[in-house]
Amino acid sequence: MAKVGKKIKNFSRPVTGRRDISLDDLSGQYVVLYFYPKDNTPGCTVEGNEFKELHSRFRRQKALVLGVSRDSVQSHENFKAKFGFPFDLLSDQDEKLCKQFDVIREKNMYGRKVMSVERSTFLIDPDGVLVREWRKVKAKGHAAKVLDTVKEVRKN
Repeated sequence: MAKVGKKIKNFSRPVTGRRDISLDDLSGQYVVLYFYPKDNTPGCTVEGNEFKELHSRFRRQKALVLGVSRDSVQSHENFKAKFGFPFDLLSDQDEKLCKQFDVIREKNMYGRKVMSVERSTFLIDPDGVLVREWRKVKAKGHAAKVLDTVKEVRKN
């Protein structure tokens, strides 16, 4: 499992644009990997839109934003197009990446217990080391906190 201060094991996932992307492909830049429960839901849309609004500032910090959920690539393509997200979304239908980052949690949804993605974000440095994690994230205002951390980490 992913641990702060440790190198992240390489992964490869299908991504919007009909290709796969691996962590090795992203070496040399910071990666903001944000996990969210489901495309086109209120909280996930708020979070995606906030990352969209700050996208150019993340890029100026040499940080690549990537969203991850268990939805299909086609669902991601629709979600990305609908809201104009300038970043890619990774499909993790088999939950391998979710398990690697330990983000699957039991939730109570309308009186039923279900296993779902816990909104979480991970900051990976240019060498592939996990430098920060946020768990049990509240969508509103989260992207700005992540950007502040990226700026802080880059100064050190």
